Amino acid sequence: MFESPAEALKYIADHDIAMVDLKVVGIAGQWLHITIPARNFTQEHFDEGVRYDGSSGAGFGKVESGDVAALPEPETAFIDPFWEHPTISFLCGTVTADTKQPLAADPRTIACRAVAYMRASGSADEAWMGPEFEFHVFDRVEVLNEPYYTSVRIQSSEVESDGTTAPISLKRGYMRVPPAEHLHDLRSEICMTLDTMGIAVCYHHHEVGAPGQCEIEIDLDTLVRVADRTMLIKYVIKNLARRHGKLATFMPKPVFGEAGNGMHVHQKLEKGGKPIFYDEREKNYANLSDTALHYVAGLLRHGAALTGLTNPSTNSFKRLVEGYEAPVNLFFSLANRSAAIRVPRYAISPKDKRIEYRPPDFTGNIYLTLAGMLMAGLDGIQTKLNPADHNFGPFDVNLARQDEAFKSRITPLPRSLYEAMDALAQDHDFLLKGEVFSEAFIDAWVATKRADETDEIATRPHPYEYQLYLDT
Repeated sequence: MFESPAEALKYIADHDIAMVDLKVVGIAGQWLHITIPARNFTQEHFDEGVRYDGSSGAGFGKVESGDVAALPEPETAFIDPFWEHPTISFLCGTVTADTKQPLAADPRTIACRAVAYMRASGSADEAWMGPEFEFHVFDRVEVLNEPYYTSVRIQSSEVESDGTTAPISLKRGYMRVPPAEHLHDLRSEICMTLDTMGIAVCYHHHEVGAPGQCEIEIDLDTLVRVADRTMLIKYVIKNLARRHGKLATFMPKPVFGEAGNGMHVHQKLEKGGKPIFYDEREKNYANLSDTALHYVAGLLRHGAALTGLTNPSTNSFKRLVEGYEAPVNLFFSLANRSAAIRVPRYAISPKDKRIEYRPPDFTGNIYLTLAGMLMAGLDGIQTKLNPADHNFGPFDVNLARQDEAFKSRITPLPRSLYEAMDALAQDHDFLLKGEVFSEAFIDAWVATKRADETDEIATRPHPYEYQLYLDT
């Protein structure tokens, strides 16, 4: 929004801004914020930042000192539409409290380092990416998790008819129209709000999931900027849902037996202002260039390890199962939605040629997810990996209908968070190139996920276990 701190300060003074909100991203991927009265906000805040305890909510204390500062970025400013008093928000990088150097563990800094490494390597100048936003909007969610009382109650008017409209049947929500679908106006309001904030939406629609599953799609943008926009889009969706008395969630698998929420990420590279994923000679599959095929092979070669960043929750692997258009194997194909990488059939021009990596979901930190995928793809380019040499395809077939001999040659994605963290622990050298990620960061990430999520959930009785074993 602004090119300099001076321009930002002038806008604040000229537009009766009451509050300045600084937003930082924690390691787990959540936004945290601190608010300063606008009359006290000065150039010093841009120079020195605002000190905060990075160990309390952001998680930086697990890998570095907890004494950090939020340093606002003028170009990321937006008028926050959800506060009663006029408020301008800045996204912030996290820096050390004393030297003001970028914190090595700050996710946004890691994403910036990945882009810098890409440019320094000579592989490309820009990485363009575009997540698809799949989410559920429920009328109400009640969760009880006590030793003697465990329950989840989800209410959705789209599957619980009030007698005036028919409910949407299981997995029959795709592109439904009113009156069966109830969320069109909410999605339109989300899109119009994003438009006022400079984010153009390509389209929105009801997704496959009957109980309020939605999709919003945006254009591709450069890596760090699209990560910033992803955080903002989630923020808008959740807050507007709340205004309507509903709850929006990006949880990968909120309802058993229904479609889950993925985060398919469209990707392409540019060099010298020209797209480099397109092969005009038509010698390669789907007009993909050699560079694109190497990038694809890198993503698939490190796909198991990437799930430790792109799918870092136990719930992630309840989505990555067969039968729900979710990928479970590492191969690529043209327009095949069961593939880990889909080459969109409609992206036929040099400018539009891209690949779509389908395993990720929104439990990952968007900055780490995008940085990790870029580093895997760059590793494929640098080592000139060929997908066919590793049996990554292309396979234009339905794998579920192939014989066991064929299936046995396909590399599967991890089936649990345990497996994903093991894969990341064993295969992360590609992330350490250019000091984009650090060994300490990966170690802390794996240890935290194992202890705080995997182990905690593994030791808790599940309600279905009572149905199976109560009469033992």
